[in-house]
Amino acid sequence: MRILLIAGAFNSLTQRVFAELTDGGHRVTVELVTRGTPLLETVRRHAPDLVIAPMLKTAVPREVWSAHTCLIVHPGPVGDRGPSSVDWAVHLGADRWGVTVLQANDEMDAGDVWAAAECPVPETGKSDLYRNEIADAAMTAVRTAVERFASGSYRPRPQRSLPATERPGRPRPPLRQDQRRIDWRADPTATVLRKLRAADSQPGVRDELLGATWFLHGGHPEDTLTGEPGALLATRNGAVCRATADGAVWIPELRPPRTPGGPATFKLPAALALGDRLPPVPEIPAPEGGPRAAGDRPRTWSDIRYHEDGDAGFLRFSFPGGAMSTDHCRRLLAAYRHACTRPTSVLVLGGCRDFFSNGIHLNVIEAAPDPAEESWANINAMDDLVHAVLTTTDRLVVAALGGNAAAGGAMLALAADEVWCRSAVVLNPHYRLMGLYGSEYWTYTLPGRAGPGAAAQLMERALPVSAATGQRLGLVDRIVDCAPQDFAAGTARLAARLAAAPLCQSRIAAKKARRERDEAHRPLAAYRAHELARMHTNFFGPDQPYHALRRAFVRKEPATTAPVAG
Repeated sequence: MRILLIAGAFNSLTQRVFAELTDGGHRVTVELVTRGTPLLETVRRHAPDLVIAPMLKTAVPREVWSAHTCLIVHPGPVGDRGPSSVDWAVHLGADRWGVTVLQANDEMDAGDVWAAAECPVPETGKSDLYRNEIADAAMTAVRTAVERFASGSYRPRPQRSLPATERPGRPRPPLRQDQRRIDWRADPTATVLRKLRAADSQPGVRDELLGATWFLHGGHPEDTLTGEPGALLATRNGAVCRATADGAVWIPELRPPRTPGGPATFKLPAALALGDRLPPVPEIPAPEGGPRAAGDRPRTWSDIRYHEDGDAGFLRFSFPGGAMSTDHCRRLLAAYRHACTRPTSVLVLGGCRDFFSNGIHLNVIEAAPDPAEESWANINAMDDLVHAVLTTTDRLVVAALGGNAAAGGAMLALAADEVWCRSAVVLNPHYRLMGLYGSEYWTYTLPGRAGPGAAAQLMERALPVSAATGQRLGLVDRIVDCAPQDFAAGTARLAARLAAAPLCQSRIAAKKARRERDEAHRPLAAYRAHELARMHTNFFGPDQPYHALRRAFVRKEPATTAPVAG
């Protein structure tokens, strides 16, 4: 069918719906919608068989839904209504939630039901939940709804006619800041975590800290540090630790409020955002072995951790939003080099749920005194990390993607010997939408895996691809079909099997010989020099679009054109 996606942003769910429906043989196009979009004209121009809204904050006008079947993907169970559905799921500590695909009508979220799916709610942040369990349920419901529509015989069920057992949700108001407010003197850690996690990506929790107003983004438990409730206790890798009534939490990011008439503000690593306001608290490194290496260890947080299981090493990392600053890259490189000193034959890079990596940290770059210089430092740090992976010849390296990867993060994955993806992963192996040529040795790895023609097409079209399409193109070696919370354990079993395989050592020897042949044909330094020459122009050239595109992305200025056209 011809399917038109209308969305407020080309976010992770919209990309996944686009990629998977395209895989299903449909001709899918995308249009970004704002309040000023002439939606009726837009829909008529595409002449779709079906309209789907994976993420839409504005109402579909009557003249559109009365002329075309418009399916709304609502991230709540049947009967749920309101703009804060996922926020409420986390805020209330729900065990299960759901997604409903319903038909647009005059009343928001009240249309007839085409399909619905349930999902568990693990102890994680709202954005992680949305990109994983919610997105999995959404795709199940969307596929069912599309099949039912295509049959021509299915009639959607009015919500009001459904029995209470099939309508577990209820209308909920927006979750306001007064309901999100943290009482540091009274709220226990569990309550503070729910409030922080229910607002982690946006809007954040408004709070007072060190004499100023901030929005707090994200939260992780800490059991070993205590202090005066509300006080800052320590820093670790850019995050700050703040005492609660019965413990403490790590807060990775802060955002200042927007001043009247000023530009939109954006999240930064907490210690960087505080700057000179930060008191002289200690920088406390994470304990060796990682935060949950043993069941009897207290909870703490680290964005990078390493552990071993037999002949396999696991270097896990998780950065907010998948963005990797210069500091992130350098710390991950140091951890990678340490892992390479260990007597293992397989090294797994990644393996966490949610984002693998999205490349350079555009927010940190935007906040830098000289964004061009910080861009240059960041891309060189990414290149150093990717170079270390490419030149590891004494063991097999696996990139394990439990979540999405884009730009330089996708190229970091392709530097490994094998790429394993959870089946729900979406890849964006391109840079063009940010006005960049790209680096991270993509001119070596991408054509080497997909072939020169497919590599050029991926870069030029700048479209997301599913894990399944990535496997067909040669970008993905193994698809792991599992729930998000099972990915780490699943990749651990696969890594143990790979390390124990009789051909493991011969594969390592063949890999070393292949790297030597490739180096003799064209050194990696030549690929890097070529890419960085183009990137230097992107960063420092007076007429380059990168800085304006980055600024718009970071400050979430609405896009005016659709990112894709089928």
